[in-house]
Amino acid sequence: MAPRILFVVPYPLKHAPSQRFRVELYEQYMVAAGFSYTIEPFMDKSTWDILYKGGSTFQKIAGTIRGFLKRASVCLFTVRHYDYVFIHREASPVGPPFFEWIISKLHRKKVIYDFDDAIWIPNTSQENRFAGWLKAFWKVKYICKWSYKVAAGNRYLSRYASQFNDRVILLPTNVDILNGHNRLKEHSDGEVVIGWTGSHSTLHYLDALVPVLSRLSHQYRFRFLVIADKDPQLSLDNYEFIRWNETTEIDDLLRMDIGIMPLHTDAWSEGKCGFKLIQYLALGIPAVASPVGVNKEIIKEGENGFLASTPEDWYRYLSLLISEFEARSVMGANGRKTVVNRYSIQAHRQQFLDLFS
Repeated sequence: MAPRILFVVPYPLKHAPSQRFRVELYEQYMVAAGFSYTIEPFMDKSTWDILYKGGSTFQKIAGTIRGFLKRASVCLFTVRHYDYVFIHREASPVGPPFFEWIISKLHRKKVIYDFDDAIWIPNTSQENRFAGWLKAFWKVKYICKWSYKVAAGNRYLSRYASQFNDRVILLPTNVDILNGHNRLKEHSDGEVVIGWTGSHSTLHYLDALVPVLSRLSHQYRFRFLVIADKDPQLSLDNYEFIRWNETTEIDDLLRMDIGIMPLHTDAWSEGKCGFKLIQYLALGIPAVASPVGVNKEIIKEGENGFLASTPEDWYRYLSLLISEFEARSVMGANGRKTVVNRYSIQAHRQQFLDLFS
């Protein structure tokens, strides 16, 4: 008999990258395998639209209360109809692991716990400092303990989860190379676009690169493109911003000739799953990244990109890729192979389905 699975996820469907690429992309394979499943978001779209903006405190509180009421209903009336409960990141964005305890201990369901960031480390935005006090970051280890299996996005996260659970599966954040990231950048010797994509919470990583990009602009003709949900308004003459949009995401990414992923050297960055790099490489766009965490596994030095430790490294590698479109073309093709073999849902389809066995 095919398993019945309840997906307990934080965000409205088709909006949050981690949820889209760790849960929603696999729907096609669950349908093909005959799985019966339901996806239950905590947050509705109206709350999501204001969540990371300043103000709107009462609307955020009201949206959170609605989410808790929905979760309570799920725990009281819905959970008992399923064999497995897949929890992505957390059942509720604030408070102790109350719902997780009910699902695993009272209902005694097999919980698959999935996360792709070091979410046990406090890390909240300036706009939501109050919510940060209520996050209960300590709950991650308990959810790991109570779970049937844990799916972690990289080795650093796997090592953490393995302290509390013997069934930890390393499952990278993957892309669909057939139906989504299925096109390749055509490199030429025209004007170059260096690009970065991400959310508002990671925009601060760009600050250290602004002087490097400014210095490069005195020697080379290029544009610097940011694709995000918030405009960082960088002080660069050649700067361009595009608001992230799911329907144009691939077209927007393909405007890039070079992708970048700067990070800080800290525990939070170690937990990042390198998804920016995976997106760049999947589309044949070579990348330059900080040598932190999983970046060192994704980037093969000189083959699909470069790892830059210092401002001088960044300047040197970006200079090379700006000036040599043949190198961009070769590295981009190599990057595509990296993703096809190691970071695609096609490569990890069975691993995902086997979580429910």
